[in-house]
Amino acid sequence: MSQDQGRYDFYIGLALAITSSLFIGGSFILKKKGLLRLARKGSTRAGQGGHAYLKEWLWWAGLLSMGAGEVANFAAYAFAPATLVTPLGALSVLVSAILSSYFLNEKLNLHGKIGCLLCILGSTVMVIHAPKEEEIETLNEMAHKLVDPGFMVFATAVVIMSLILIFVVGPRHGQTNILVYILICSVIGALSVSCVKGLGIAIKELFTGKPILKHPLAWILLLSLIMCVSTQINYLNRALDIFNTSLVTPIYYVFFTTSVLTCSAILFKEWQHMSTADIIGSFSGFLTIIVGIFLLHAFKDVNFTISNLPVSLRKDDHSMNGSLTNIYESYNHDEENHLGDSEPCSENISSR
Repeated sequence: MSQDQGRYDFYIGLALAITSSLFIGGSFILKKKGLLRLARKGSTRAGQGGHAYLKEWLWWAGLLSMGAGEVANFAAYAFAPATLVTPLGALSVLVSAILSSYFLNEKLNLHGKIGCLLCILGSTVMVIHAPKEEEIETLNEMAHKLVDPGFMVFATAVVIMSLILIFVVGPRHGQTNILVYILICSVIGALSVSCVKGLGIAIKELFTGKPILKHPLAWILLLSLIMCVSTQINYLNRALDIFNTSLVTPIYYVFFTTSVLTCSAILFKEWQHMSTADIIGSFSGFLTIIVGIFLLHAFKDVNFTISNLPVSLRKDDHSMNGSLTNIYESYNHDEENHLGDSEPCSENISSR
């Protein structure tokens, strides 16, 4: 019965993760539209430290959409392992790419469509090979995991790296290097996912009647989550305002997912209870998603569609046939010259 309940929770978490991707993917488009509208009005841009977007209703619509997606994502972590929920964020990249081609006039060519397909296939592989059972079920177990020396070293390194990026690297290179603001969001995101996981477990225990509100860890996780998410929103807005959405979204996904998977491996140790085949399958699915995201955006400016494919093949065939014809004609011409030259030689020999 416990195994059936675990499988039931797994599919609930899966459905919530997919729903979250739909809302978050749409939120990128709404927020970008709001920021573009402000730029046309001449307001101080978010990338320059402005906060005029707080008066733009489209930006708020995007924030609400992202909030709904994060709530669904929050709930998904309470039912399914982080190893499954986080990589499924690739679906938000897919949704963002499709919607941006309609509403932001950003192209989605044949490479992009193949990339979308690979994202779906990679996500499916990860769902098949993801761990089906939760390793942490109570807040006390979560507290024990958080004081593990390995996680303490990881969390300290994340905080130090974030402070260096925010106060040293950001002011110098944030306006020109797309990785700076995205790295800030990604490394802090690893801690925010850990907070979400702990709060999700706390809420599940609260519904069972346990006095979770008296547990100090629940409030520590809540305050930490607020700080992490507010920082992520701030620097993600800056990245979206300065750089193209089709670049920000996939790069953010790769770095964020890598950070979360690293944190999950250190904190929850879900990989220890997976078979070798499932570990290889999970990594293969993740790499397939990365390749799909690369195809989705690396060749976005190449004007290449399915309708161009037969034409290019016909041109190749025509050029190949033409080159073969030229070779054949040249060969025949050389043969005729050779024969023409050999006839006088034979006459000279006979005359001798």
